[in-house]
Amino acid sequence: MRYLYCLLCLLLFIGCKEEFKLAQKGNESISVGPLLLNLNNPTQGKSHLPRLKVSGNKLYMTWVEQEDSLAILKYASYDQDKWSTARTITSGTDWFVNWADFPALAINGDRLLTNILKKSAAGTYDYDVILKQVSLLDTTAPIRSFKLNTDGIHAEHGFVSMQAYDDGYYVSWLDGRDTKNEDASKNQMTLRNAFVNIAGTISQDKEIDARVCDCCNTATAITLQGPIAVYRDRSDGKEEIRDIAITRWVDGHWTTPKSVHADNWQLNGCPVNGPAIDTQNEDVVASWFTAAANNPSVFTAFSNDNGETFGKPVRTDSGNAIGRIDTQFLNDGSALVSWLEPKGADVVLQVMRVHQNGSHDKPITITNTSAERQSGFPQLEIVNKTVYVAWTDLDGENSKVKLVSFQVD
Repeated sequence: MRYLYCLLCLLLFIGCKEEFKLAQKGNESISVGPLLLNLNNPTQGKSHLPRLKVSGNKLYMTWVEQEDSLAILKYASYDQDKWSTARTITSGTDWFVNWADFPALAINGDRLLTNILKKSAAGTYDYDVILKQVSLLDTTAPIRSFKLNTDGIHAEHGFVSMQAYDDGYYVSWLDGRDTKNEDASKNQMTLRNAFVNIAGTISQDKEIDARVCDCCNTATAITLQGPIAVYRDRSDGKEEIRDIAITRWVDGHWTTPKSVHADNWQLNGCPVNGPAIDTQNEDVVASWFTAAANNPSVFTAFSNDNGETFGKPVRTDSGNAIGRIDTQFLNDGSALVSWLEPKGADVVLQVMRVHQNGSHDKPITITNTSAERQSGFPQLEIVNKTVYVAWTDLDGENSKVKLVSFQVD
């Protein structure tokens, strides 16, 4: 009878689900279901660079499709097991399209905000951040377009992260306006943040850190106390310590950045491997990659005071991690963390549940993937009890956005 029941379940899900036995730890109050659901998605042709965001009970996804030299930024929403019709936000042949620096995504009410990187001059890394605001209710409404960086300097501007806040969005980015000095020793990448209201007006444009790692993604979130941003810092002088730092918007100004944890990773170069962050009321979870002491690792740490202090970090990888992190809170205060790491001859996308007391479940292997740059940064989002994971699947020169979901109780 039990065999017949399992067979019926398998037949029920054939074509859209694959059997996937997941490791569980003891009798946890939250357990992962036995199947991964492979979701068809509205991407077409060569697609990559997915970004996920939840608003209400809907999952939104942006991605980029490539047609020769033409790049096309699209979005769609997923609700009640159905995708909306994909909508083109913008397209162009003058973008800077990069595996690690891809469009950010935020939703505020019936408005979607994202961005592209548009070439500003002939230099390889001369490009601006162009914000795109879309009406989710009126598909005939014009898409607003406005430049985030207003310095007018032909330099690198990118690695954007954004979150909805009040009547607009807080946006963080890496800004290269100080990298064009004749004296190369004075060239520094900076971290900036600005508030963008629904009308597209930019205010509070401030430099937060005058020397940061050149090409690691930023992460922005909102606590009960206000916005926070995490990023890979870069120490002064010749030490070249590149640990994860946090800054918080408190009483109308950004606090002095400080390390989430003193990994003391000394590196004369950028690892292209930034942090991830999520918030739940006054709680904050931060996850990051480090190779301090030549030991590539993935760590997660929790804060219970809006990011002012963090507890002891928990290591989640099995050794020799690749990184490319994402993280999301579950309702009980634990968090899911995703990352890439080698597993035998393969590279796998892992997801693990980490508890605030320092314990963690066994990892879930989502898929075999690739360490190649074009496999990008997998994305993790949670809608109620459903976990969604998106990544770029490579097949030779082709790429395709893949998406799976599974349930938590």
